[in-house]
Amino acid sequence: MSEEIIAYTDGGSRGNPGPAAAAFTLTEPTGVRQCAKARYLGRATNNVAEYAAIVDALEEAKRRGAKRITLYSDSELIVRQLNGQYKVKSEKLRPLWAHSVGLLDEFESWRVQHVRREQNKETDRLVNMSLDRKRDIVQQGKDAAADSGRRIRLGVLISGGGTTLMNILDCIRQGRLNAEVAVVISSRSTVLGVERAKAAGLDVKIVRRKDFADIDAFSRHIEEELSAANVELVIQAGWLCLWKIPARYANAVMNIHPALLPSFGGRGMWGHHVHEAVIAAGCKVSGCTVHFCTNEYDKGPIIVQRCCEVKDDDTPEALARRVFEQECIAYPEAIRLFQQGRPAVRDRNESG
Repeated sequence: MSEEIIAYTDGGSRGNPGPAAAAFTLTEPTGVRQCAKARYLGRATNNVAEYAAIVDALEEAKRRGAKRITLYSDSELIVRQLNGQYKVKSEKLRPLWAHSVGLLDEFESWRVQHVRREQNKETDRLVNMSLDRKRDIVQQGKDAAADSGRRIRLGVLISGGGTTLMNILDCIRQGRLNAEVAVVISSRSTVLGVERAKAAGLDVKIVRRKDFADIDAFSRHIEEELSAANVELVIQAGWLCLWKIPARYANAVMNIHPALLPSFGGRGMWGHHVHEAVIAAGCKVSGCTVHFCTNEYDKGPIIVQRCCEVKDDDTPEALARRVFEQECIAYPEAIRLFQQGRPAVRDRNESG
């Protein structure tokens, strides 16, 4: 177990009060999932369920030997209460709040941060699974990916070092992602990502924009390579070329952007350019966004977002490392959601 852990928590009640459940996931900063659990509470309110999830997550993290923890919740009220910004007025919640604060103080360092509901979909799924089945749900390590659906064939598009590709391969090898990389397409012939992909035994195709008369011919050839490999989901992993996404891959091409879209996106905003802009703007929070691709830069519906702190003394390189830690978690999560048929695009908005 890593000494540092990332916890996502959620609680829900169907009736408020009504049948309720509390859920959490524990993940190492590298993206390795340690466990995912949901507890059926019987009759309770939403806030009681939210606190129950936090207590369960903290107790499990302590049991596993974690010394530092970052905890994310989509309850802004409870996050503010735990950070001392709001007083706890409810007699029912005060003991849960006190227990949570006591557990947090047992860690060497801790952070409790708010995330939007769309960034907390895995724990929300576990809560609903527990409510539907009226029982506890426990998934350990590799088993946490057991509900990810059938094996899916991926096509990965790269233009650089292939670090995102390597992360996806690691997730597959560790049993945390039920997928296979059917083909890798690189827009450059001499980048490190090509060497890495070949060393991993993958089928690699070089498709350079300059070898084609126009973007239409370029895009058709990419589609042909993907179709020949029976690719179901296309993963852009540091891919820097605009291509026209064909109808057969509409809402089946994903990209990851190293910022929280719609901020700091668009043409020219990639890699260190993004992190430089985030720091120059004085942002206190950054992160990454996985989204479906359209034929415009960074405009597709958002699937998963994850946050990280921007420190006062950050350099673009330091921030990039912290953002990449979140990318390593977000992209596999988005792929699993696709396998489960969770993202449904309606009027350019993604819903689970």
